Amino acid sequence: MNAYETAAPAATTTATAPTDIERRVRELTDRAEIGDLLARYLGSLDEGVFDEAWGRAFFTEDATAVLPLGTVRGRDAVVARIRDGMALFDRTVHLGGGPVIALDGDRATARAAQLSTHVLADGPEEVFVSGGLAETELVRTAEGWRIAATALRIVWTRGTPPRVPAGAGAF
Repeated sequence: MNAYETAAPAATTTATAPTDIERRVRELTDRAEIGDLLARYLGSLDEGVFDEAWGRAFFTEDATAVLPLGTVRGRDAVVARIRDGMALFDRTVHLGGGPVIALDGDRATARAAQLSTHVLADGPEEVFVSGGLAETELVRTAEGWRIAATALRIVWTRGTPPRVPAGAGAF
């Protein structure tokens, strides 16, 4: 080989493993994306738009939700149950604590405190407040992280609870 020739790069047969920095960046990115998804979800509850696009933005198609008004399976059922539950209120504010997130590849769990303030739809400015714990299972999809299962466990309430239709559960 003369001075003008270059050697062909050596062929590699295996992909290089991610470095510690790349793994850490991925972990931090996943945590940020999950935290953002959960914060956007809570904020969206106060906006009152629970359509198909809303459901796709937050839930997997086969999502499960354990809510004060009962347990439902499937994204359409989750969206309908949340829509029905939120219709009991005129206005709401949902606040979530910083989630504790555990990552496992393309799956994760998150656990966070939740404080929800509601103005009842059928009363003269009656207020109902609940505090609880939200436990969420998430999966990475082609569209980003989505909620595969969620459970809101109410720990305490204060004020006048909403009038819930018979058979729909209770707060």
